[in-house]
Amino acid sequence: MKKELGKCSLMMLVVTAIFSILASVAWAQDYPTKGVSYVIPFGPGGESDITARHQQPFFKKLFGQDLIISYKPGGGGAVGWAQLNKMKGDGYNIIGINLPHIIIKPQQKDVGFKTDDITGVYMFHYTPDAICVNKDSEFKTLADLVEFAKSNPGKVTFSGSGKGTANHLAQLRFDKMAGVKTTYVAFKGTGKAVAALLGKQVKAEWGYTSVGAKHEDKVRMLAVAMEKRHPKFPDVPTFKELGFDLVSGAYRGIAVPKSTPEPIRQQLSNMIGEINADPEFRAKMENDGMALLDVDYAGYKAFIQKMSDIYLEAAREAKIIK
Repeated sequence: MKKELGKCSLMMLVVTAIFSILASVAWAQDYPTKGVSYVIPFGPGGESDITARHQQPFFKKLFGQDLIISYKPGGGGAVGWAQLNKMKGDGYNIIGINLPHIIIKPQQKDVGFKTDDITGVYMFHYTPDAICVNKDSEFKTLADLVEFAKSNPGKVTFSGSGKGTANHLAQLRFDKMAGVKTTYVAFKGTGKAVAALLGKQVKAEWGYTSVGAKHEDKVRMLAVAMEKRHPKFPDVPTFKELGFDLVSGAYRGIAVPKSTPEPIRQQLSNMIGEINADPEFRAKMENDGMALLDVDYAGYKAFIQKMSDIYLEAAREAKIIK
């Protein structure tokens, strides 16, 4: 009798699980039926916000529902990410994620989340790192800057956005590749780093291609950290062309609470991929200096592992983390 009861209980669990899976698959096919809350873990006006705003009208056009953007700033994104898994995992709560932030921050101290706590469904773009100088700079090419840096250790000063950020890690990696020693000056945000460059408080900036797009009349980019030249800047060489294996930047994507069912994760991944494939969306992003990236849900974990290996090595060598 006990064996039969046990078998019945097991059968009920199996049947319940099957119905649950079928229900979530069916639900995913109808998704979305209402607006989706899109949390940006930074304040308004930054690149995470700007790119989310670019996605907004295309989400509406393709899927008939609104992306409802809100902000949860604090701790360089950590406040929002620490609360991610407390959100309802019903497909109607998503959050913006950034690299290297979600990799480096949990290694520095307890920030309320670990990298593995983040369930990414799509990495959709990055803002490539770039060395920027003023239009009247003595450095006309990257070779000019490297030559000066070799003869004058520490005297090439770079502004950059924050410590342990994409800019900072790019500077550390480039110094090692080029065999030079430069000085990185961390500012709170890209805007202040650009102001320091334009005000000639520093000789150059580890900025982004977006700086080149926004200040075309004032700055010149010596090289961009991309596999191929940026469509908006066909005359600016890549670091790779110049002999430095540097492809880097601030990578952005979208994550969901861990409780979000697999079919919904996959559906969201497909949807963001559709937006990324829209020619009008791509043109808007590239005009702002962004580079499109297509890492879907299936490829997310491998991508994060690859980037973690790169970032953590540079951060340990610089003693940013232990």
